[in-house]
Amino acid sequence: MTENSEPTTGTDTSSAPGTPTPGAAKPSASTPKPGAPKPGGPRPGAPRPGPAASRPAVPTTPASDPSKFGRVEEDGTAWVKTADGERQIGSWQAGDAAEGLAHFGRRYDDLATEVTLLEARLTSGAGDAKKTKAAAVALLETLPTAAVIGDLDALSTRLDHIIAGSDEAAAHAKEEKEQSRATNTARKEALAAEAEQIGTQSTQWKTAGDRLREILDEWKTIRGIDRKVDDALWKRYSKARESFNRRRGAHFAELDRDRASARSTKEELVERAEKLSTSTEWGPTAGQFRDLLTEWKAAGRAPREADDTLWERFKTAQDVFFAARNAAAAERDAEFEENAKAKEALLASHANIDPEHGLDSARASLRDLQEKWDAIGKVPRDRMQDLEAKLRALESKVRDAVDAQWRRTDPEALARVAQFKERVTQFEEQAAKAEAAGKTKDAEKARAQAKQWQEWADAAEGAVND
Repeated sequence: MTENSEPTTGTDTSSAPGTPTPGAAKPSASTPKPGAPKPGGPRPGAPRPGPAASRPAVPTTPASDPSKFGRVEEDGTAWVKTADGERQIGSWQAGDAAEGLAHFGRRYDDLATEVTLLEARLTSGAGDAKKTKAAAVALLETLPTAAVIGDLDALSTRLDHIIAGSDEAAAHAKEEKEQSRATNTARKEALAAEAEQIGTQSTQWKTAGDRLREILDEWKTIRGIDRKVDDALWKRYSKARESFNRRRGAHFAELDRDRASARSTKEELVERAEKLSTSTEWGPTAGQFRDLLTEWKAAGRAPREADDTLWERFKTAQDVFFAARNAAAAERDAEFEENAKAKEALLASHANIDPEHGLDSARASLRDLQEKWDAIGKVPRDRMQDLEAKLRALESKVRDAVDAQWRRTDPEALARVAQFKERVTQFEEQAAKAEAAGKTKDAEKARAQAKQWQEWADAAEGAVND
């Protein structure tokens, strides 16, 4: 635009700042309407700053020197210089030319501050790059008609950089979004696969149920996935959870049936135990209680409250029986202890049994001891071996004496000794005859045989004497 061109922006006609001048020219079509955005303020379509706590600090722009980039004539006509030349931007009627120049300079500063805000937003990455670009394009389009005085060429260059940077930021944001979508999709696929494994295989009902809830909580935090893919993955998770719930429900239903069966079995076992509790057949009944306890363990768990009650009844019956058995055993042990003392006294009274002083009297005394021993009865287990050993010693002493007497008087043994001696005499006679006949070898052989038979005769005679 040349100096003689018609102004294309609003004409400032106030005679003083903020006060309209009567008869002043009406604002042109490009003058901002009441309520329209002011230069330097937010523009339609531009991103609005977020909450103060989440947006970066507003950068400050130093005030510019409008005298370098335009002028206001004495009649109020305002001009701005650009690389394309000088153009009229409006008319100032609210004060002198210096005030008008300062006014249009402040309007430029407001516009520059808005550009600075867009630069800061782009640099910080806090805003949407596409919206930043749209705001920069909108500002760039207003520069040729902007009613401001300042370095519009610099603003144009800065806005071009913002637009180019916004494209790069948008591309980077798109790449990050796609990468995030891929990562989040992969994570949900992994969670869905884990849920399916739990749904079809896990029998750790408490742990698995907790894990499915954790998966759901994490699932809700994962966003930015394609809707169709997300729906398909959700169906997989939901199906897996339903499968798990069905299997868990079937398991506990079967468990309830098993517990009902266990309860019936244990009630029967309790009745049998209570009947046995008064038995005095200690050995057989103790074995039956052991069998009942084995059946109890094999029956499984009944419902907790019933199981505890039934066990108390079973244990009470068992305790009654074994308490009675222990009492009887204690009474028996006391009786056995008295028997032990009686046997000790019996052994002491028969300690004089000695076959050397008369075998018949010793045998008679032993028989008396044995008869009284058996009549006394049992003794405590820990005393049995010692007492029996003392009895066996007396029995062995008498038995050895009887055996020795028998061997001494055994006709067959005495005949065998005589026979051996006769054979000795025969071989000695043969040796003498052979030697007389000069048959030395025959004589030696006969003497050797006589010696052998003599040894056998001595051994047989020794056995009889012993």
